[in-house]
Amino acid sequence: MFQAVVDFLKDFGPLGLFIHSFFDAIIFPIPAFFLQVSLSILNPAAALWLATVGYIACLLGTPVGYYLGKIMGKSVLYKFLKKEWIDAATEKFQKNGEAAILIGSFTPIPFKVFTILSGCLNFPLWRLIGYAAIGRGLKFYVVGLLFYFYGRAAESMVKDVSLYIFVGAVPIVIVFLFLRKRYRKKKELAAKQAEIKAQDEAIQISS
Repeated sequence: MFQAVVDFLKDFGPLGLFIHSFFDAIIFPIPAFFLQVSLSILNPAAALWLATVGYIACLLGTPVGYYLGKIMGKSVLYKFLKKEWIDAATEKFQKNGEAAILIGSFTPIPFKVFTILSGCLNFPLWRLIGYAAIGRGLKFYVVGLLFYFYGRAAESMVKDVSLYIFVGAVPIVIVFLFLRKRYRKKKELAAKQAEIKAQDEAIQISS
């Protein structure tokens, strides 16, 4: 049934990809990646345009998926997606929501799991959109660039594109989060020391 919908959308070219990518961020179980690849094979010269269309639609659909999770909760996911996907995403999210979104943007776990979970677990929407912009942009444009430069020969390359991005990007994500955590701790320590110093000065003045 869902594959028939994808085949139908394929006939509409970029517009079909826009619709698919929009609903991919909300609830549609088949990732927009597959339609992007199919359309890029047909017209490699338009691969970057297709990547842009899919990327924008995904970002527009992200807040819709977020509020769907906020209103309906996680139960909506179990009606359409595999339980192991949802459980794996939930575990990642509870450990570190930011890393889960970034990494989840280019793993086999459908991205709508993370948009809906963000709403369920009250993760800040602006952060979700920011991290989605990085992760989804990376995946859409890697596929687009491969087809743009290598033409139809890129079909065999993109089969493992998620794995390549995952292996290359995960260390960068981990380092980024580690450095940001250290910066925040340093900032909090400086603020605490300033507060203690102010209290000491106040005591000296009063005495």
